Amino acid sequence: MKFLPTIGLAVLLLAFSPPHSEKWRPLFNGKDLSGWETFLGPGFDSEGKKLSATPFGLNNDPQKVFTVVSLDGEKVIRISGEYFGAITSKEEYNNYHLQLKFKWGQKTWPPKIGKKKDSGLLYHAIGPHGTDGGFWMRSQEFQIEQGNCGDYWGVAHGFETIPARKATDSTYEYDPASQPIDFGEQTPAGRHCTKKGDAENPEGQWNTLDLYCHGDSSIHVVNGKVMMVLLKSQQWDNGEVKPLTKGKIQIQSEGAEVYYKDIRIQGTHSLPADLLLR
Repeated sequence: MKFLPTIGLAVLLLAFSPPHSEKWRPLFNGKDLSGWETFLGPGFDSEGKKLSATPFGLNNDPQKVFTVVSLDGEKVIRISGEYFGAITSKEEYNNYHLQLKFKWGQKTWPPKIGKKKDSGLLYHAIGPHGTDGGFWMRSQEFQIEQGNCGDYWGVAHGFETIPARKATDSTYEYDPASQPIDFGEQTPAGRHCTKKGDAENPEGQWNTLDLYCHGDSSIHVVNGKVMMVLLKSQQWDNGEVKPLTKGKIQIQSEGAEVYYKDIRIQGTHSLPADLLLR
């Protein structure tokens, strides 16, 4: 058993018995994007500069960035990555276990050409579209990027408290044996915390992501391996600190072709205690 020095983790362990979960509910019907909306910002030129200050906006996807295609004999969601944006669930969720599978395609687009392929799972997404850089809602990010799957980013004034240690002069890494640190745009540590270890499959293979959220806590899991436990989901809202525990789900388009399938969700009454100990 790992040493859990923070009050937050200790309380989680005491409070949560083995979770009782509700039945799985699919969020992708295997046919079309029913239940989802699309939002796209402006495009980029070859130097990574925005081509316009005006986004394509809500449910306006002339370049077919978000489509349902046949791949390996099944219907999956293809996100081309050509423009930054996201598909967004029409419903809001809290206290849930979300599971999905993804794998990378081949194409990349400015400003990501020659860089790691990138996407992301945004949760507790609230407020207007396009708040973060003109592309995404205020939220917490379960990073989906080559080599960095499971990282945390605070999006548009979302912030989290995470046990972490300083890895370099400018980066922090999740460490359950360390003291908790606040991560967000307005914190000294910044809005990015890297995961511990690596569990992503080689390119071309499907990966399974599990996101557990209960109350203000969450767990990022990649291919069955815990990447980090996040203790306190909050937001800055007009200068005030408020909880951020419920919202929509966004899946990012961020310069790389990526496929998603088997997106499903179930309500939970607690976080799985066995994952908190890993």
